[in-house]
This record gives sequence, structure tokens and C-alpha cells, in this order.
Amino acid sequence: MSKIYPDAAAALEGLTFDGMVVMAGGFGLCGIPENLIAALRDSGAKDITAISNNAGVDDFGLGLLLQTRQISKMISSYVGENATFERQYLNGELQLEFNPQGTLAERIRAGGAGIPGFYTKTGVGTLIAEGKEHKDFNGETYIMETGLVADVSLVKAWKADKEGNLIYRKTARNFNPMMATAGRKTLVEVEEIVEIGELDPDNIHTPGIFVDRIILGQHEKRIEKRTTRAA
Repeated sequence: MSKIYPDAAAALEGLTFDGMVVMAGGFGLCGIPENLIAALRDSGAKDITAISNNAGVDDFGLGLLLQTRQISKMISSYVGENATFERQYLNGELQLEFNPQGTLAERIRAGGAGIPGFYTKTGVGTLIAEGKEHKDFNGETYIMETGLVADVSLVKAWKADKEGNLIYRKTARNFNPMMATAGRKTLVEVEEIVEIGELDPDNIHTPGIFVDRIILGQHEKRIEKRTTRAA
């Protein structure tokens, strides 16, 4: 069966439901699966728990789902840049599980590796540690963090072959490779799809075994700005 789908709506068909947990790759506006996020908005699924480094901006990325109040909880590291998020959180309309950035990355990696929990020193003695198991190792105190998995992971890559082997481009790589392994279903949007065998095996970042559905996307790339000067 082909992993290639005609568009984001088709790729999401049969996978969305109220109360679902969604991982969305990206860092700021770099490497975000913008087409899949827009299609998730259009699906009408609500009460979503969104796992992402950040909450996008008001009119782009996960900000689209905040505008329509489809997200009820964010598991994130950085939530600035989004007035909609701020307003909903301060009004008690949105839950936030805040994570140090490295802890969030490791929680996702652990979930993808089948590791249910791990200990870290990060957050000890702060609000982050409240309610979490503490344990001493060699005279140092650590807190336990749990691995994260999602019903659906939405991932942005640069290139894919038809088996779903992926290559990311530069800093757009960010959280995408970890999230690709941590979704029960992983959907990927790419800028180019090539034939099997065209990608150098030594340069593949995510093996196709982790990828379920692929679309060819059109990307706005707001984070990229071209600067020129007179000759």
C-alpha cells in the first residue's frame, strides 16, 4: 500500500477524534508541519492535547488550533509569541504542562524508544519538580519524568522517498526526528518526494519504518527572510 496521500486532509482521514494527543514538530516557525496543522483544524477535532516545543503565533502553526479553541492542553517548552495562548491560559481555559526544553526533547525521545520514565536533575527545587518522584543517586537528587507518546505525530521533513525515509534540512530538523518515532501514527509533509533508492542511506535521518503517511506540501516558511544588497 502506498504511503503517499494527495493532500493533508486525506492523510488525516480516519485518525482524528476528540481528546486525541498530537505531537507537532518545529521550533518557533522553523520546520513546522503547517499543512497538516491546518487540516487538523479543518477536521473539527477538539479537546486536543498538543505536544510541541511552542504554540506557534496567533495566525500560524498551532496558533490556528488555539484560535478555534480545539486545544485544551499544551505540553510545551516555550509559549511566548502567542497572545491567544496567553489569554486562554490566564483565563483558565487552557491547561499547560511546562517543560524545560531538554526535558521535553528527552521525554519525546524516551516515548519513541519505549522508555516509560527517566531521572533528571533539571528542575529539582523548582515548580517543575512539584508532585514528581524524587530519588537520590550518588548524593544528588533527581526527579522522574515520563516518556511521551502521541496518537498522531505531525512532522515536517525536507525530502522523503516513497517508503517514507526522511531527510531534514538544517535547523528545521529540531524536534521532528524524535516525534516521528513517538507517534502511534506518523504523518509527514515534505518539500520533495523521490523514488526509492535516490536518497543516500548514510544521510537518512528517519527510517521509513516510522512513517505511515506522506504528503507533498506547499510551505510559507515565514521564518526565512531574503536580504539583498545593491550590486
